[in-house]
Amino acid sequence: MTKHLDFYFDFSSPYGYLASTQIEALAAELGRSVNWRPILLGPMFQAMGSVPLIQVPLKGEYALHDFARTASLFDIPYATPESFPISTLAAARATVFLRGQSMELAADFAKRIFSAYFAQGKDIREGPVVLDVAAQAGADVEAVAAGMASDSIKTELKQDVADAMARGVFGSPFVIMDNEAFWGFDRFPHIKMWAANQQSAN
Repeated sequence: MTKHLDFYFDFSSPYGYLASTQIEALAAELGRSVNWRPILLGPMFQAMGSVPLIQVPLKGEYALHDFARTASLFDIPYATPESFPISTLAAARATVFLRGQSMELAADFAKRIFSAYFAQGKDIREGPVVLDVAAQAGADVEAVAAGMASDSIKTELKQDVADAMARGVFGSPFVIMDNEAFWGFDRFPHIKMWAANQQSAN
């Protein structure tokens, strides 16, 4: 079986969005598949006694500039959303539901949702927007709507977030490969270097 890497992300994370455009290429280079794992940063910030990056004095202003600069450097379409950051509960639940159908379908949906928010200016808090993107990904819209509202999917997402925190996940994007954790889009080169070192050691 092909090994995988776990890709944790919050749909309200600009760096998570940027990472989502590159994660599959990174995984392919390493001979891996990607487990797309949506998280909610709210509970993590609460556990850390922290706040969203852009709300931190001095650092927040820098971050807003760096989001756009990094997107430009990697030639990734980007525009700071009008409402930011936001709750991404609906999109996360939809991803969890679709992941149960097919990881490939969930990945396609996740990339489209990220683009809708950070490149097209759509408000992904709204159920109809989420369902429209699901339709674009080829999903059964009625099934997705029912799944998002189901207690089982709500419980699964809560457990996913708890499990992520138990593994030490505290931000977005966060990649875990062979139990080695990497936080941030700027750590993608480090992942490749670490993997090469592991291969040499073996």
